[in-house]
Amino acid sequence: MLGNSVTICGRQRKVKAGLTLPRAAERAVVLRRTAEDRFVIRFSRMTNDGGPVSQDGFGARLWWLIAGRAAVAVLVLLAGAVWARGTFAANVGDSLQSIKPLVLVVALLTLVYSVAHILWKNYLLQARFQFLVDVLLVSWLVWITGAVRSPYTALYIVVISVASWFIGPRGALITSIGSAAAFNACSLLLLNGVVPASNGPTEESLASVIQSMGLADVSFLVVGLLAAKLAERQLHSDVQLAAATRSLADLRALHERIVESIRSGLITTDLTGTIYAFNAAAEEITGYEADDVRSKNAAMFFGDMTRQIAVSMEAAAAGKVSPRFEVDSLTQSGFMLHLGYSIAPLFLESGETSGLVITFQDLTDVRVMEETARRQDRLAAVGRLAASIAHEIRNPLAAMRGSIQMLRSELTDNSDHGQLMEIILRESDRLNKIVTDYLNYARPRPAEMNEVDVSALIRETLKLLRNSPEISEGHVLKEALPDEPLMVKGDAEQLKQVCWNVARNAMQAMPDGGEFFVHAERTHADRVHISFKDSGCGMSPEQVERLFEPFTSTTGGTGLGLSIVYQIIRDHSGTINVRSRQGKGTVISVELPGAA
Repeated sequence: MLGNSVTICGRQRKVKAGLTLPRAAERAVVLRRTAEDRFVIRFSRMTNDGGPVSQDGFGARLWWLIAGRAAVAVLVLLAGAVWARGTFAANVGDSLQSIKPLVLVVALLTLVYSVAHILWKNYLLQARFQFLVDVLLVSWLVWITGAVRSPYTALYIVVISVASWFIGPRGALITSIGSAAAFNACSLLLLNGVVPASNGPTEESLASVIQSMGLADVSFLVVGLLAAKLAERQLHSDVQLAAATRSLADLRALHERIVESIRSGLITTDLTGTIYAFNAAAEEITGYEADDVRSKNAAMFFGDMTRQIAVSMEAAAAGKVSPRFEVDSLTQSGFMLHLGYSIAPLFLESGETSGLVITFQDLTDVRVMEETARRQDRLAAVGRLAASIAHEIRNPLAAMRGSIQMLRSELTDNSDHGQLMEIILRESDRLNKIVTDYLNYARPRPAEMNEVDVSALIRETLKLLRNSPEISEGHVLKEALPDEPLMVKGDAEQLKQVCWNVARNAMQAMPDGGEFFVHAERTHADRVHISFKDSGCGMSPEQVERLFEPFTSTTGGTGLGLSIVYQIIRDHSGTINVRSRQGKGTVISVELPGAA
């Protein structure tokens, strides 16, 4: 890639749209004020009972409830059957046979719940229905196993506890009341002699039944109250946690948007200079992606910063403004940028310095404009000087040349004096050409603006160049021009001079041969872009900076050819950009406004 870069007549850069600070700050205040309120409203709207917030999350938990109920039911039924029948080894067959209908019921309910979960998205209502069925199923088990003497009475407590987690505090209280009512119904049926045939007649006394009912009711209600209280506290904690999480997430997003919206490059590093944050403006300026530079040292952009860091830390400790530094840096594409940057310490909440914050800007355009202004001042001075002395030089030069021609006509061709006079005539022609270039540069003729086809001008220039004596067998001329005309508003002769001067300079930069490539196209901004690329010797940064100044030549000429090119492009409201690296060649890019 080509490295040293200078842009004349300005350069545009796309700016990524970002969130401005005042609107972002206002949004942060609104988020902090309404985060918890919005969360509670959304919470109650989805559950109508203070249940889980996320519908998808609640649906996933409901799957766990369905699967867990099936597994626990089978295990409890198996254990209860073994306990009721005696030792496991002796009565395992009878035990398994006795719980078979119940296992089938559980399997059928699990299937129904699964289908409902898939087809019906009202998960809260499904959960309520499932807990109602659970209470009825446990009541059935209690009734067929002896009511007050049933080992399955404790399952009511399990149902109440799980209900508080799924359907909230109110659901837990309703489940506890329903469990107490169902248990009382089973006990009263037992007291009135309504029992399953397998249990036979019961001899439970009224006092013992009432005592069991009272203890069970108190247990169910106490468990329901405790479960409701815990569910309410958990719900409140979840709301606060979710609101705090959302607020922090929004605040973090706000900070990230602010950092990304800053048009200055921003890099944060640790105390050793290792990069761990790289904003969008830094990516745009340097050409590197954040993922590519993270964990690398910032010295890749700013060089050794030991002295700059020390000076910046001293200024921060003294409460002074951080000093500004400037450095030349290469982009990922190999272009040279002039960066201005400052360093500030990054503090923890405890006040301890944990890293560095480096902010930087691309000063290349600024330096180019400053250099352009200085160059224009110098060019104006040279132009005035050339205009004032050009005629004074040409008049005596013409007299001298005429006199030498007359004297030469009287001498023989092979004499030494004749050869010396021939040298004088040749050098006088060269001096006359320099003076002519002065006049063309100092007082160019007014441009005649017409619609001009740039493609035709380039083809004509390359045709003349192929037939010129400056082309050798080692030179290769290539072009990439569109078939349709590239129309611009300009002076055909002056634009042809631009192409010719740039092409001749490229040939002189490749004395031993090389490739010269011309590319032209219309850009999206209705401008015509022309690129001249050669594989010659290239130029140093200093030569690039002075390329368009008069008397500055890298190929041994008068140094006015590219100065005239620059003046013509400026008069046509265009821009010219030069990129070059020694030994790698040069690219000269010209942009002209398209014809309206």
